[in-house]
Amino acid sequence: MAGFPSTLRRIYLSAYNWVVFFGWLQVFYFAIKALREGGPTTVYDAVEKPLQLAQTAAVMEIVHGLVGLVRSPVSATLPQIGSRLFLVWGILWSFPETRTHILVSSLVISWSITEIIRYSFFGMKETLGSAPSWLLWLRYSSFLILYPTGITSEVGLIYIALPYIKASEKYCIRMPNTWNFSFDYFYASIIGLAIYAPGSPHMYGYMLGQRKKALSKSKTA
Repeated sequence: MAGFPSTLRRIYLSAYNWVVFFGWLQVFYFAIKALREGGPTTVYDAVEKPLQLAQTAAVMEIVHGLVGLVRSPVSATLPQIGSRLFLVWGILWSFPETRTHILVSSLVISWSITEIIRYSFFGMKETLGSAPSWLLWLRYSSFLILYPTGITSEVGLIYIALPYIKASEKYCIRMPNTWNFSFDYFYASIIGLAIYAPGSPHMYGYMLGQRKKALSKSKTA
């Protein structure tokens, strides 16, 4: 009986990783198909629903960290997932004017390749107990290129959205009101944009450290 909770944990995490893996695989397939057939302006419409589902499902990774199902620190998981949800829902879904920009293509492709590799790696670890060395290397090396391209696309799309955010006043709360509280989505977005300046190098350095640790451990195994 002692191993029963551990078995349930592995079954759940295996199922979760493979389901989200296939979600991102679908995003990647639709993005490439749209690029080939219609060009960059058609990518968002092609991937909208699977992108929203796959990225929103990542909220569970925060829950996994909070309840101790995985060892990944919530402090590293939360900023990355939060920024992506902001892009998916707070920018692309909220402001259609941004959807046809070429940065959507680089964003979607960078994210989807990263997540296909990551979820297949963790899926294999939970299902089989280990992952092949080539997949381990990809898991901890692909970000060297894909993280900069993804972050550049995120920052670019937020910047492009700023005039539309300001003009529409969407999600703004003006005073006077019952709560005696005001909120300006435009300035909140600028603050979010500014956070990328210190946050991105910090996260990149963190991932470099994780890469060194993981690859050195695989060599000694």
